Amino acid sequence: MQERNLSRGQRRTKRLRPVRLGGQAALAAGLVAASLVAAAPMGAQAAASAASFAANCGTKPVTMNAYFETGFPDPIDLTQLFTKQYPSVTWKIREDQFATITRDAPLLLAGPNPPDIMRMPQLNGLVKDRLLKNLDGYFKTFGWSKFPATQLESMRVAPSGAPQGVGPLWAMGLNYSMTGVFYNKALAAKIGMTTAPSTLAQLDADMAKAKAAGILPVEQFNGDGTGGLVFPLQFLAADYGSVKSLNAWVNDQPGANIDTPANIKAVTHLQQWIKAGYFNSDANAVGYSAMMSKFEAGTGLFIFDGDWESGNFDTHLPGKFSFFLFPPLKAGGPQAAMSAPLTYGIPAGAAHASCAAFFLNWAATNAAARKLNVQVGGSNPGGPATLPIPAVKPGTVTFQTLASGRTISKDNGAMGFLANATGAIYAQAWTPEVQKLFAGQETPAGLLKTVQAAYKQELSAP
Repeated sequence: MQERNLSRGQRRTKRLRPVRLGGQAALAAGLVAASLVAAAPMGAQAAASAASFAANCGTKPVTMNAYFETGFPDPIDLTQLFTKQYPSVTWKIREDQFATITRDAPLLLAGPNPPDIMRMPQLNGLVKDRLLKNLDGYFKTFGWSKFPATQLESMRVAPSGAPQGVGPLWAMGLNYSMTGVFYNKALAAKIGMTTAPSTLAQLDADMAKAKAAGILPVEQFNGDGTGGLVFPLQFLAADYGSVKSLNAWVNDQPGANIDTPANIKAVTHLQQWIKAGYFNSDANAVGYSAMMSKFEAGTGLFIFDGDWESGNFDTHLPGKFSFFLFPPLKAGGPQAAMSAPLTYGIPAGAAHASCAAFFLNWAATNAAARKLNVQVGGSNPGGPATLPIPAVKPGTVTFQTLASGRTISKDNGAMGFLANATGAIYAQAWTPEVQKLFAGQETPAGLLKTVQAAYKQELSAP
């Protein structure tokens, strides 16, 4: 989901906080087990942490420069918690929309004053241009071999920039997100929707009922340079095709192709939703934050989004929304979700690289940080499989999304986000193509041919 992957770094306002994606909208591989293990005495743990902090951040005051995505409060909350525990570290934080980060990252990282830690767009082009710090040394220092290998897989890239999923480690996740469908419980009751749809046909029927009742079936963003219709399109592609083939394309595997008969069916199904008027008519002019504001105000039955909104809903609108995984073609079939980390990397020229790496390790392993990540971020905190996931209240949206993560793990249904296949594929191919599809100016076949051509051109560029 990578928007993300879409996202939202947080400007503290009185309004309900926006949303992220991934542009992410990314998204989360490697859901951690909730088993408990014997812990070292607290005094020994604190001494070890203090020694590690001094070794990596020093003993003098440090100002860390961070570049975060607008709309996500959890990274900022984490920096504040970090400073409470380690008062010698203060933070200077810049925030931008994910589309801006994607556009400006190469120039910023190549400049004379790169940040110490940064929300990462697609990694492969930055790796190819040697703009990121190789984290393999920190992998050994902090014992990241204790993390499930699949949790880190999406942040590994060959030094040449392709393929992804193998090679050195170039980023870490502050949490591990997963996508699905949120719905307004009051609007669902009006159409007699008492349970989540268990098949794609049932989802179609619920949308038709909503439309007939004068309720907007889906509120979705598709503007501000981020094509949000890629979210439902990828769900449909997993239903009609396979997670394996989609991940091969995202990871730039040789011979991978998005232009397949199965994906034609997926885009055609999305086109049918568009023609039926199931989406807000202004989707091409609506950005992520605007979509969230409208959905929170009760304008639509569904949104296709990620679990990073779970904490937002539980805190600000408790009991109003629910979540379900996108339904399969056939009842009981395997389910899939874009599931990947919200990636944060360290620029090659970072002034305080080791302290940034210590922060990333702390965010995944410190008990207070993990609790904050779940309660505020609404997502799995990642980290070693032996660490428990902080408890959440049954019946909350966060409880539902964490439970859904176990289903995705069981079904082996975690997908990388299609927008993350190459550095420019989201902005230069997916977004304009789904916008043209929405406007009735593109066909399913034309969309896939255009995206595949852009993909091949980018991968073959010197």
